[in-house]
Amino acid sequence: MNQETSKADINYEQLPAGMAMDETDINLRAHFARMSDEKISEYSPTWTDDQLLAWDEDFRDDGVLFLVCSERDVEIEEYRRVLVEHIRFRFAPK
Repeated sequence: MNQETSKADINYEQLPAGMAMDETDINLRAHFARMSDEKISEYSPTWTDDQLLAWDEDFRDDGVLFLVCSERDVEIEEYRRVLVEHIRFRFAPK
């Protein structure tokens, strides 16, 4: 099995395992799972909020991430926290 196949087998929408998640938690993780490795690797935790919003391009004018079929808004603080968590899982040594 090559690295791309093994990466595709990981269900990033369910990580971290054992955490109670609502529909918004899963949708946010799916949002990151759909991003390419190249896109994700561009992210810098030192970016301002405006730089982050410009990088993702899926934020509404009010600074909330646009996710369809979600129960609640995802603000920038939650977005950053979950993105860092996603990067840790996605790029963890295998």
